[in-house]
Amino acid sequence: MCGRYAVTTDPALLAGEIDAVDETAGTELDVPGYNVAPTTTIVTVVARHSREQPDDAPTRRLRAMRWGLLPHWQKTLSGPPLFNARAESVAEKPAFRTAIKNKRCLIPMDGWYEWQVLDPDATKPRKQPMYLTPQDGTRMYIAGLWSVWRPADAGLDVPPVLSATVLTTDSVGPLREVHDRMPLVLTPDLFDQWLDPDGPVDPALLLPPALDVAERIEIRPVSALVNTVKNDGPALIERVEPGDEPGQLSLL
Repeated sequence: MCGRYAVTTDPALLAGEIDAVDETAGTELDVPGYNVAPTTTIVTVVARHSREQPDDAPTRRLRAMRWGLLPHWQKTLSGPPLFNARAESVAEKPAFRTAIKNKRCLIPMDGWYEWQVLDPDATKPRKQPMYLTPQDGTRMYIAGLWSVWRPADAGLDVPPVLSATVLTTDSVGPLREVHDRMPLVLTPDLFDQWLDPDGPVDPALLLPPALDVAERIEIRPVSALVNTVKNDGPALIERVEPGDEPGQLSLL
């Protein structure tokens, strides 16, 4: 789940919003992006110490990363991208157990897409694309993990590839009607604790969000245009009631 999402705010504005240093200049970010997909370059938020003054408190930084975490031991970029990780098992999974210790990040989203199964008992069940977004138009910050990767035969002069994955958890409240999993949404009071690079993760941060967080998320039916990765633009997040768009429902 959560294989597509939207983020439309310029990184410079995001940096001001969460008091972070913008380190995304010169990268291949495509903002606004209404149909962000795995392997593309996304905006993330990390907290790191300064190399020049390592004893200073860590500062928040916006960094561009590949969506699809690359474990440091992976030999090549090929293979299915690890764009999701189950919050319940990241501490045990070889691909994520190093990152959960001190490479935790936030991934800003305006909303994410999910495909709700309609008529599951039908001979040919169908999926309705849904856009899940805060009702008040604010932004969400999703718990994520990140890594630093270099090809095995590369020297230290080769720039590393930074990559990230989205943490998912059991869906809460009305969101269960759409899918049994959802991104792990964090509220602002938890940001510093989650991003802290110096301490282990509090297991409580890996639990599903509170019911009131889920109840503030709108479940909006949208166009089948989102089914195709190359499609982009604000039309993808506009409400389209089921049946109003010819060919909107895609077969499973």
